Amino acid sequence: MSKPDPDRYKLAADNRKARFNYEIKETLEAGIALQGTEIKSLRGGKATIGESYAGPMGEELFLFNAYIPEYLEANRFNHEVRRPRKLLLHRREINKLMGAVQREGMALIPLKVYFNAKGRAKVELGLGKGKKLHDKRETEKTRDWNRDKARIMKSGGA
Repeated sequence: MSKPDPDRYKLAADNRKARFNYEIKETLEAGIALQGTEIKSLRGGKATIGESYAGPMGEELFLFNAYIPEYLEANRFNHEVRRPRKLLLHRREINKLMGAVQREGMALIPLKVYFNAKGRAKVELGLGKGKKLHDKRETEKTRDWNRDKARIMKSGGA
């Protein structure tokens, strides 16, 4: 799937450590079923998805452990901050992802929560495997080398 254009969406939450801890093979966009107070709170941008994950519950996929703070103006009609939230996908996509998670031992990691151009809340999910410690070190070495290389090229190679 194509990556969302950063000019056309508003970021609500970002999982920055996901690409460091997991080797992401494929990404896809999913809708998320939210209550009204959750949408209001997400627009404030204080949500965190660093410790969250997606997984099956029955025949559906849910987002677990995502923290969306209470909306202060909602009074007693507020939402539960860490409740499981249903992901909105086509049946074929759900079956494919559930098969990858159950048979191949892959993980479904939420990478971003954002509002698309129409104002709808979306989750960018990554399907990947957890990295071992030596893989993380290799990733860090490569990133450091690329940063140093860019610095050398910018200074004129001297």
